[in-house]
Amino acid sequence: MTRPLLRPAVLGQLLLLWLLLPLPVPRVKARRSRALLPCPAVCEPTRCPPLPTCSAGSTPVLDRCRCCRVCAAAEGEACGGARGRRCAPGLQCRAPLSAPRVGGARVGTCGCPAAGAAVCGSDGRTYPSLCALRAENRAARVRGALPAVPVLKGDCAGRGTRSVGRLRSKYNFIAEVVEKVAPSVVHLQLFRRSPLSGKDIPASSGSGFIVSEDGLIVTNAHVLTNQQRIQVELQNGVQYEATVKDIDHKLDLALIKIEPNTDLPVLLLGRSSDLRAGEFVVASGSPFSLQNTVTAGIVSSTQRGGRELGLKDSDMDYIQTDAIINHGNSGGPLVNLDGDVIGINTLKVTAGISFAIPSDRIRQFLAEFHERRLKGKSLSQKYLGLRMLPLTMNLLQEMKRQDPDFPDVSAGVFVYEVIQGTAAESSGLRDHDVIVSINGQPVTTTTDVIEAVKDNDSLSIMVLRGSQILILTVTPEIIN
Repeated sequence: MTRPLLRPAVLGQLLLLWLLLPLPVPRVKARRSRALLPCPAVCEPTRCPPLPTCSAGSTPVLDRCRCCRVCAAAEGEACGGARGRRCAPGLQCRAPLSAPRVGGARVGTCGCPAAGAAVCGSDGRTYPSLCALRAENRAARVRGALPAVPVLKGDCAGRGTRSVGRLRSKYNFIAEVVEKVAPSVVHLQLFRRSPLSGKDIPASSGSGFIVSEDGLIVTNAHVLTNQQRIQVELQNGVQYEATVKDIDHKLDLALIKIEPNTDLPVLLLGRSSDLRAGEFVVASGSPFSLQNTVTAGIVSSTQRGGRELGLKDSDMDYIQTDAIINHGNSGGPLVNLDGDVIGINTLKVTAGISFAIPSDRIRQFLAEFHERRLKGKSLSQKYLGLRMLPLTMNLLQEMKRQDPDFPDVSAGVFVYEVIQGTAAESSGLRDHDVIVSINGQPVTTTTDVIEAVKDNDSLSIMVLRGSQILILTVTPEIIN
């Protein structure tokens, strides 16, 4: 008789034990999704995370969904991919074909475009593009070095760029020029403190244009007044307080500085020596505080010598234009159809006859300022507060026609504006006064007045006002 291998009771126990054992769970590898996150149907800025402190060389930009502001990737930082940041303005996200794909897009590195127009910096170096100069400035700020200002389109040792087919050689591109130039033109509002209320009240206004991304602005020296608050307003309405960094009353050029929280758009200086009579030009500024006002015209003369305007011993050759400028346009740029600055609007004689300081003089002024900064030198100058013209025969006849009581004089300097809040106003000088001598020395040109201010701490000025002869004592103010 054969015996069973297992008893029924034991077999039942084994079967029950097998049923109680846990079943193996198949292991599935979790894969991290790298697909692009969908953008919200409606942008709600209030739900955006706080903007972190951007590193040097980085600026805030809109994210991929163009809703929230994030720090842009600076040069050399990663970009692209599903979650990669956008590059800072002026940089490109360059990814080789061998770069890995993330979310369907290649991961790259931010860098300057391969192609670009060379620019000359105020440090005398030629950069392959404006982007390359900006990249060098970002690295300079990290090192604590001084940034360079782009002063010329083209090679420093060459004669700049000038080719057929560009906007400058065509017509009817005024709107494109304005669109290119306008973001770099600023409105200046100057304030003086009221002796009664002690509050700042508007005193005068002018224009200027940005020449460096970190906030250097060129304007006319006669626009500025000493011991006054200078407010700069950009095209987008953002306002900054400005300080005077350099001023040259003989050239009538000044440099002021604001402290922006992001890089600013700049204007490049063209070569005024390349100008031709008859070229189209555009004047931009804020006449009568009407911001972003644009007028157009042609170059009437490329070299209107200072002597022709009655400026004895003047080596300045002004650009004459029929582009209309008015009070408040002073300091604004005069640009060609490429959008390059070829002059700074300075003086209006009458409608259709205006004068601008050539860009070559502006370039020299900026280069000297940059050199002084490198050497750690500061500039201190005296300031009177007058806008003047030599009293030529034509001007004398015109003033006699307008005002029969105008002084009967054959030579002198005509004061066509006394700037408020300055030493000139405090001394009693008035608009339309005629200065005939200073400290006993005859005065016939504006240069005579400038040299007298430079050489003397106190001035005894003989003034003709109608039929009166006045002696006024003026102490020029010191500007650092």
